[in-house]
Amino acid sequence: MNRLANETSPYLLQHAANPVDWYPWGDEALRRARLENLPILLSIGYAACHWCHVMERESFEDAATARVMNERFVCVKVDREERPDLDSVYMDAVVALTGSGGWPMTVFLTPEGEPFFGGTYFPPEPRHGLPAFQQVLLAVSEAWETRSDEVRQSSANLAEHIRSGSLLAASSDPLTSRLLDDAQESLRAVFDPTWGGFGRAPKFPPAPVLEFLLRRGEHEMTRRTLDAMAAGGMHDLVGGGFHRYSVDARWLVPHFEKMLYDNALLASVYLHAARRFGDDRYRAVADRTLDYLERELALDGGGFASAQDADTNGVEGLTFTWAPGEGAPEALFEPFEHDRFVLRGELDDAERARLLAIREQRPQPLRDDKAVASWNGLALAAFAQAGRVDVAVRLAAFLLGPLSTSDGRLHRTWRDGIAKGTGYLEDYADVVYGLMELHTATGEPAFLLEAYRLARVALTLFVDDEHGGFFQAPVDGERLVARKKEVDDHPTPSGNAMFAYVLLRLARIWGDEELERRGVSVLRLVRAGLSSSPTSFGWMLVALDQHLAPHRELAIVGDPTAEVARRALAEAAPTDVVAFGPAADVPLLEGRTEVDGKTAVYVCERFACALPIT
Repeated sequence: MNRLANETSPYLLQHAANPVDWYPWGDEALRRARLENLPILLSIGYAACHWCHVMERESFEDAATARVMNERFVCVKVDREERPDLDSVYMDAVVALTGSGGWPMTVFLTPEGEPFFGGTYFPPEPRHGLPAFQQVLLAVSEAWETRSDEVRQSSANLAEHIRSGSLLAASSDPLTSRLLDDAQESLRAVFDPTWGGFGRAPKFPPAPVLEFLLRRGEHEMTRRTLDAMAAGGMHDLVGGGFHRYSVDARWLVPHFEKMLYDNALLASVYLHAARRFGDDRYRAVADRTLDYLERELALDGGGFASAQDADTNGVEGLTFTWAPGEGAPEALFEPFEHDRFVLRGELDDAERARLLAIREQRPQPLRDDKAVASWNGLALAAFAQAGRVDVAVRLAAFLLGPLSTSDGRLHRTWRDGIAKGTGYLEDYADVVYGLMELHTATGEPAFLLEAYRLARVALTLFVDDEHGGFFQAPVDGERLVARKKEVDDHPTPSGNAMFAYVLLRLARIWGDEELERRGVSVLRLVRAGLSSSPTSFGWMLVALDQHLAPHRELAIVGDPTAEVARRALAEAAPTDVVAFGPAADVPLLEGRTEVDGKTAVYVCERFACALPIT
């Protein structure tokens, strides 16, 4: 066993028995690299990643390859889900070097941590235009030994490129509804009218973009995409939920990992589509997705695990695919590989239950059972929006309890009773979002007050007073090659986009001009890209729509289950903000009371309220 045996990340533990002398990222590895003047081989991946498993079997479990790695490098393994800051910085380096990125990611660094060469998957022998991994190792080692000055200069130039790329200039041009119109037209230009979605294969579920289009009331692009994704293949017709993405344009043949964040975001999208279009089919997809999360990813203590693996016993999709004679209706078969099939078509509830019972007798994929704060925040929002209040309240208690520090900050991850790592911007933004949705679902003021408190904490940790927007890592976090701002969706809403959105909503409840200004500062950083690259900025467009919408507030005082309160929520626009009271510390609620002992709804615009409705 190597040093990874002491880690909590399932991904790192998967590599603990490798013959590679892996280090986790930290002072010990960096100190050894500097002391022995050795380059660092940094390998980044995640537990549910199919090609990460392939490279491990082919290279990291191979004694000869491990010997080269151990003799010539300090080898460091990182779970990208634990350290999104490391992943972001070094992914920028790989994209700059090769023009593309992905996982597993392999990056070679100087002892000071500056990257100078990298790539993604490397095979054990040359194929498909890629050199063998051992060839790469030997070439990089030789370059370091014979041309170290040249390598260091190259790494310094690359590090400067990464730093300069993270400096975004704020636009002073006006933020107008024309940006939303132009973004919608740009999306139409890359829309697939046959199968939905945007662009060519592979296709990833575009949840943030769909949220934007739903708010615009767009019909064709939204419904075509929702219908095609739900038809089967990438959508698990038997067990509910969605696999990570499809390798084709038809949403048919997936990579089979299932991620908490995809399913949380898609559950919300289908819920919102059911409400927008009055279509119960979408509600059924959302409900089965949330059923899947409760059945397969729920953890003791109220949180949710990160993912299920793509592979079962080393075979991708083995649990989820079917062969003739295994009980599935062959009329629904669509070819996968190894004479196995995925299902596409209609299943009734009885057939679905029968097939799930058969499938549950098979070996199951491994589960990455660490809880990530931001992804649990997205799940909190989805469960609250679906009205699954008991689940959502337990999840909120988990986030504000085991996943929080004694001084009220957030950890990044939790596993087996151990919370670790600093919370990043996306953790705070997504948890605030979830708490606000839970406040709306329950009428409990404490959740709104916690959302506001965490947002104020995040302001102190991440704000860039000089240029606007927010950094990914906190001000007291580890100093890396660059302190970056994440602004584009990947595929979760970027921390900046989600934080701008919740700040703009909180600003209207608290009448807080500072929160409004901070939220708008994010939008100014990406103004130029909103209409030209809308597939990258779906949630930023949601935030801009929130900013431009009429200021309409609902102050509801009394029983949150009263008919007048539920009717007000049912008729509210997505951009309306809601506060339930009484609550002494919420400015929107000041002076608002029940009327003759009855629940009262105050409809306000910029805190100017009409007579209460009872």
